[in-house]
Amino acid sequence: MLTRPIRRREVDAAALAALAGTPPVLARLYAARGVRASEELDLGLGGLAPVGSLEGVEAAAALLAQHLERGARILVIGDFDADGATSTALLMRVLGALGADASYLVPDRFVHGYGLSPALVRAAAERAPALLVTVDSGINCHPGVALARELGMEVLVTDHHLPGETLPPATAIVNPALPGQAFPSRCLAGVGVAFYLAAALARRLGADKGLVPGLLDLVALGTVADLVPLDRNNRILVEHGLRRIRAGACSPGVTALLRAGKRDPRMVVTNDLAFAAGPRLNAAGRLDDMSVGIECLLSDDAGRAEELAMLLSSLNEERKQIEAQMQQEALRAVAGLEPEAGRQPPVLCVHRPGWHSGVVGLVAARLKERYHRPVVAFAADEAGQLKGSARSVPGLHIRDALADVDALHPGLIERFGGHAMAAGLTLDADRLGEFRTALAAAVDARLEPGLLDGEIVSDGELPDEALGLATAELL
Repeated sequence: MLTRPIRRREVDAAALAALAGTPPVLARLYAARGVRASEELDLGLGGLAPVGSLEGVEAAAALLAQHLERGARILVIGDFDADGATSTALLMRVLGALGADASYLVPDRFVHGYGLSPALVRAAAERAPALLVTVDSGINCHPGVALARELGMEVLVTDHHLPGETLPPATAIVNPALPGQAFPSRCLAGVGVAFYLAAALARRLGADKGLVPGLLDLVALGTVADLVPLDRNNRILVEHGLRRIRAGACSPGVTALLRAGKRDPRMVVTNDLAFAAGPRLNAAGRLDDMSVGIECLLSDDAGRAEELAMLLSSLNEERKQIEAQMQQEALRAVAGLEPEAGRQPPVLCVHRPGWHSGVVGLVAARLKERYHRPVVAFAADEAGQLKGSARSVPGLHIRDALADVDALHPGLIERFGGHAMAAGLTLDADRLGEFRTALAAAVDARLEPGLLDGEIVSDGELPDEALGLATAELL
């Protein structure tokens, strides 16, 4: 039986003192999570980091405004997860309200691969856009961006993933994860970046001040579904999005997704976005075409939004069945891996023929939770290449580990990208064994003692007098 160590969170005494007047249980919880002053608990919109403080956003807004004023065709390049879908819907709603000649295009993961690939650029070129705007992707899509520029299109990249050593040759880039950024919320989701861009554009054009805040329901859904850390800035965005949903001042699609998951929009909390609306939206990108999800978010007709939400629900049920089968096969695959010195290897790489590329990320996440170590799950595409989805544990930066492999074994990984806790990659099927060995060495070199023990972090014991309904309500 696996024994997991328990560690009590440290609490800074000065932080605890700064929270005087807050109920003791809450003060301890807040202090242990980095809150250093009671003012940080104020979730008013005035507490958001200023729009102009996001580096590159003003230049990006100016570029968009130029194309709007010329009546040029703008094409939003979406992504096939909930963050990408909400980002696409947000920009499409804003551009539509501003009178832009705008449409969107989402990659098919089975045809185009991830992000702004050359294949997707060629499909985009058929629509003759003057400007491509990526959301939730693009920062590592150098070949696609270069091809778009060669074909005469300008490219505005909005993303939140970590960049590689060089940046793509885009006309403008907005990404809080770029090195040297002074922006205080570096963990914005893709939809958060789109929100800041939309706000900068609306301000530049003197648009209705309620236009962009009216889309905070989309920001809340994408932020929660993408599992980014809820720092103060993200907490504010999510809180105000939830308020709009509860008040019925949101897109019919968000309401329909919640109701399809048997959740009451008038009482919505973050868990409802994470476990009801988000998975239904994600199911479209995993199994079918994310355009279904985007159309649900763009529809202003409640009946049509409900139809699309029910379709997404059926896709989500299908996804669950596929995932359950793959999960069982993955457990058998892990059981067949050669243990090292009587223990599991530091990173698990699993693959079985017939696995669905849209679901391997979920399988990797489940294995990570079970075995408390990074996992990469692979599915083969039609060309026989392996598409991998990686999930990591706190303290082990999985994208940097992949970068280590790429540096030591040039050409082994065809392409990769991501961030600390999740990443994606592509490699030739006949090199899986070589990759497994190389990644294990890279992860081993980065491991701190005890990192894979599956440590449980505790906030300590509750005193007897706190064991009651009042404490539950406080929490």
